[in-house]
Amino acid sequence: MAAYTAADVKALRDKTGAGMMDCKKALDETGGNVEAAVDALRAKGLAAAQKKSSRTAAEGLVGVAVDGTKGVAVEVNSETDFVAKNEQFQDFVLKTTEAALNVSGDDVEALKSAAYPGGGTVSDKLTDNVATIGENQQVRRLKSVSVNSGIVVPYVHNAAAANLGKIGVLVALESEAGADVLEPLGKQLAMHIAAAFPLALDAGGLDADLIERERAIAAEKASESGKPADVQAKMVDGAIKKFAKENALLSQVFVMDNKTTIEDVVAKAAKDAGTAITLTDYVRFQLGEGIEKEESDFAAEVAAAVKG
Repeated sequence: MAAYTAADVKALRDKTGAGMMDCKKALDETGGNVEAAVDALRAKGLAAAQKKSSRTAAEGLVGVAVDGTKGVAVEVNSETDFVAKNEQFQDFVLKTTEAALNVSGDDVEALKSAAYPGGGTVSDKLTDNVATIGENQQVRRLKSVSVNSGIVVPYVHNAAAANLGKIGVLVALESEAGADVLEPLGKQLAMHIAAAFPLALDAGGLDADLIERERAIAAEKASESGKPADVQAKMVDGAIKKFAKENALLSQVFVMDNKTTIEDVVAKAAKDAGTAITLTDYVRFQLGEGIEKEESDFAAEVAAAVKG
């Protein structure tokens, strides 16, 4: 009996873009371990890095809000996109995001216990919404950024309403420059972040486990080259440097001109403004990232392959 299900094959295909039979074979080789199968497919050149996948499963909305030098992004999930278009639900996400501005840290339980505009707590209102709308909803996550002097610029991609959408971005710029300089710069950077999906502000911020996983994949590719060990080591180091450059925000190439790094974009803006500008932090929330669900119209196709 297969050690995996149709849903596992589907999840692997969504994460990698590899063919269904390649996914099935990879799961056979890894005993049904989806993450190990992702690495196996990538090592064979059959899959792209999964962080580039834009296929997300959960419905709902991402809200962004800014008050002074602090900004916050909140994701609230619903079962269907129909509810995400509901005015009552949209109002709840917007007001919950505003309430999050008064929460210390990024703890969901603290947000649910926070005062909700109009009375009660966020949790109370969430319970009321579930009862009146008739569909499960949940506050999934939040993240805030702030600056001492400067600006936090919000941006929403695929907006459903003001400050609500499928992708929410915040850009924190530390500077004495005026809003006339920082707002357009922040908006351009936020649009880049929405499109380029950085994994950290700089190379040092990249997750250590992720780097080790990339190193293992690069090592497997290098070993297949048949080249001497010292050459393989250089190949691996080069692959890691390339991965870090492509996935750290400051070293990414600006999507609007496809040649200047983000670090240089900020430096030029600072030079033109005649004062220092530092990109200190950012948030990028994409609705449903990291959540998977089955699609019934795909399940039958995959089930046949799994049984085969």
